[in-house]
Amino acid sequence: MPNLVDIMEVAEALESKAVYLAVDRCVAVRNRHASCRRCTDACPMDAVHAEHNVLSIDTERCVACGACTTVCPTEALIPLQPLDEDLASAIASSVVAAGGPAVFACARIASKHRGDPSKYAEVPCLARLEESVLLGLAARGVDEILLVDGTCDTCRFRSNVAGIDATVKSANSLIAAQGCAVRVERASDFPEHIVLEDKRSLLGASRRGFFSQARSRAKDAAEKTVEVAFKNEKEGAPTLRDRLRMSDSGTLPQFNPQRRMRVLDAMDGLGVPVADEIDTRLFGTVAIDLEACSSCGMCTVFCPTGALAKSDLKPEEGEGSFLEFSAADCVQCGLCADACLKDCLEVDSVVSTDELFDFEPRLIHLLNPPARPAILSSLKR
Repeated sequence: MPNLVDIMEVAEALESKAVYLAVDRCVAVRNRHASCRRCTDACPMDAVHAEHNVLSIDTERCVACGACTTVCPTEALIPLQPLDEDLASAIASSVVAAGGPAVFACARIASKHRGDPSKYAEVPCLARLEESVLLGLAARGVDEILLVDGTCDTCRFRSNVAGIDATVKSANSLIAAQGCAVRVERASDFPEHIVLEDKRSLLGASRRGFFSQARSRAKDAAEKTVEVAFKNEKEGAPTLRDRLRMSDSGTLPQFNPQRRMRVLDAMDGLGVPVADEIDTRLFGTVAIDLEACSSCGMCTVFCPTGALAKSDLKPEEGEGSFLEFSAADCVQCGLCADACLKDCLEVDSVVSTDELFDFEPRLIHLLNPPARPAILSSLKR
């Protein structure tokens, strides 16, 4: 039986892992020709790497800012500090305590104890925030959403500022597209109604909770250690190669991007779109040079979400075949274009709102007959 010191060391090790890697979702793992390196570009510490069919994080360098988890189009990097569910719960509680406004604060300014912690939700860095959380608040009637930083210009991780601004811009454009007047704003300090009146009230609570929290973390760590060890020893656990094995339909395994589904639900809750199209980083549309396309189907094989799929429908006249495309399922990862053997497919960020909310996929008539199965032996993988 491990002693308390051993258990606390395990707890600290678990807490240092700020991101869970769902490696089979990563486009760079699914196809070595994938051009997406958004996680690598976003990381301020050069801790994330996606190359040679491998996604990895250097936990010694990782500072748990969450920037990589926000930009990943396939949700291959899942934040653990905090989990999306925990963050949603925290901001909901703070909205009730504050009487309406939703306030997020980075750990840097939270450490200065200027604001009442019951009235805002703390994140390691504002780069951890993504659109589904912000739009979800607007859809639930919160008319004031504020992101408070610790003056990013002087922060060690100020390279995240561009990403934070991009998230705010993206969220606001999606909210505006639904005709909603709510906007996400940024500030360098807490608004007056969030300011803590008596800092001394924090001292007793923090001391009283320290040992109970430590014991709780130790217990959780011990349970997780046993659980992980059991899973690792379990016979027949699927390897990455097994998880990426082709399905009976001839595609790699696919998944539903949960954050983007929540964004669509929130947009629908905000009302009917007032914009004909939106320029967004969350969804995409494809354009295919039909004369150059050989109908090889590589785009459908590697699409991680099934946004592009072979259709069972047949053209009424002439030869060829149909592809089905769903803008709501397209995460703009670009893997279809990277895998295209003829370089005849492009992904665009400007999406029609009619197509985005259309339950029926768009049919793309490919002029050439479907490629023979033998061609699949030359997979661009």
